[in-house]
Amino acid sequence: MIRCLACNTTFPAAADSETCPACGWAPAKIDGFTAYAPEFATAGGGFQPEYFNDLAALEASNFWFRSRNKLLQWALKRFHPDFKSFLEVGCGTGFVLSGIAQIYPKARIAGSEIFTAGLRFASERVPSGSLMQMDARDIPFVEEFDVIGAFDVIEHIDDDELALAQMHAALKQNATLLITVPQHPWLWSTLDEYSHHYRRYTAAELRRKVEAAGFEVVKSTSFVTLLLPAMAFSRLVRRDTPVDEINVRSELKLSRPINYIFNLMLSFEIALITAGLCLPIGGSRLLVARKRKTT
Repeated sequence: MIRCLACNTTFPAAADSETCPACGWAPAKIDGFTAYAPEFATAGGGFQPEYFNDLAALEASNFWFRSRNKLLQWALKRFHPDFKSFLEVGCGTGFVLSGIAQIYPKARIAGSEIFTAGLRFASERVPSGSLMQMDARDIPFVEEFDVIGAFDVIEHIDDDELALAQMHAALKQNATLLITVPQHPWLWSTLDEYSHHYRRYTAAELRRKVEAAGFEVVKSTSFVTLLLPAMAFSRLVRRDTPVDEINVRSELKLSRPINYIFNLMLSFEIALITAGLCLPIGGSRLLVARKRKTT
């Protein structure tokens, strides 16, 4: 069901129209995409649109993005293998969506991004997907999706609890939420400031906020564990580096040997996680939760 963002009426989407039958509201169109929050389509929203160029160029070869995709695909198969509809909130350039669409070609795949700049890349990677511009704090759907994912997204949102509550409302009963976030506040550095993060999470904080939104946590584990000492050292060495001197390309573009070694290390971690272990510490955290059934 669509939720009218003007009068809050819920209604089924017609094949060729999303106009509210109660008040006549309809989403805008920007750069060819349905836009539910057009005021944020080109600026604002805790991110810099120009970052998408770097991400699109480097994600497919970078060990971290590749490993995270493997972990997320395992989580989907493990916790909701029969899903029919999937929404990624903050889909960026569509790198995660493209991997899911390949594995689940019959599922309805949707992606939202606050910036249309990211959606242009996503539309090339996932031409069959339903892509939209949207603010995660005001999701225009009610009980619409089997799975919602937000991968390194909610740390960019000032009111993360509101965003989680909106995701809860947009999920069907007994549906699944997948979240990844940067972890450990003591790892905070100018790189987080550069990335427009509002916070790095503790495991307890993330669980508390997810449960407060109406979910039951079924899996919570760290990853990027073996690389945690290197992350901590890197942030300590560069703690006084001005934000305007950070180069995201240099952060993501690694030499082939280093990229290969790091990939092996994360592959080992993923093997441990898929075997049932929950790693206590690490640069990132994966959380899987189920929408509680209402009586």
